[in-house]
Amino acid sequence: MEKERDVEWRPPAERGPRRRRITDEHGRRVRAWELALRYLLLLAVLALTVGPFLWQLSTSLKGPTEDIFSSPPKFLPGDPTLHNYKRVADTIPVWDYAFNSLKVAGANVVTNCVGSALAGYALARLRYRGRRVATLVFILAMLVPVEGIIIAQFTTMRELGLNNTLIGVVLPGCIGAMNVLLMRNAFLNLPYEIEEAAFVDGANTWQRFLRIALPSVKGTLAVVAIFAFMGAWDDFLWPLIVLSDPSKFTLTIGLNYLHGTFANDERLVAAGTVIAVAPLIALFACLQRYFFRGVGEGAVKG
Repeated sequence: MEKERDVEWRPPAERGPRRRRITDEHGRRVRAWELALRYLLLLAVLALTVGPFLWQLSTSLKGPTEDIFSSPPKFLPGDPTLHNYKRVADTIPVWDYAFNSLKVAGANVVTNCVGSALAGYALARLRYRGRRVATLVFILAMLVPVEGIIIAQFTTMRELGLNNTLIGVVLPGCIGAMNVLLMRNAFLNLPYEIEEAAFVDGANTWQRFLRIALPSVKGTLAVVAIFAFMGAWDDFLWPLIVLSDPSKFTLTIGLNYLHGTFANDERLVAAGTVIAVAPLIALFACLQRYFFRGVGEGAVKG
């Protein structure tokens, strides 16, 4: 018995390497087939979301002699060229349109960040009669489709003399209801004791807002900036209605001309698409660390 016990039992240092357990963020064990299934689903989602853009990028870099409809399709261009981007600039004033879109998107970001922060702080921290009703109004505003009020918006811009101006493009979307609610929830998640301490020290409402509350919700502010920029940059219907001067067209309207006239030239259309998407990718790359932090700050509370 002693010999058998000596043979069976071995010190920890002499035992073989232990298999490493795979766990999730909660410490629960994840089986190998579950992990493989998760990665397969992630790869499928990645192919569905990023794949079309990569295909457009590849098409925009292909020369006129390459067959873009070959079977099986060739993903990588055989002789990459930037000639298609030059052709886009020669066909339409794409950089003027991009500059107009940049002005509209920049103004939309500033107005949404400032207005949403002020309105969200007022809904979250200030005490006044009708605060709950005001919050309900912002929630109901999210339920109204844009197409249902676009005629009223156009009539208002015409009465104000802002038709065919970039200000008329910016004004209806200068403060979004969803952005206000995001900022409200972010301010609600802040500990109220910090502001009480500042109030005891003599800080007024503006000082508490600018020096304590606002620096604590930079992540949500980045989320608002990304949403505002994307909404203004990608907007097509409203600029198409309110603008009539080609020199004031935004990029989405200018690229629509590219789609209509040169629909058979897939390389030209792909190059214009990449030009339109590139600023969004650059913006998200710069603000991504704030974006994911801000999603948690502005999450809707139950």
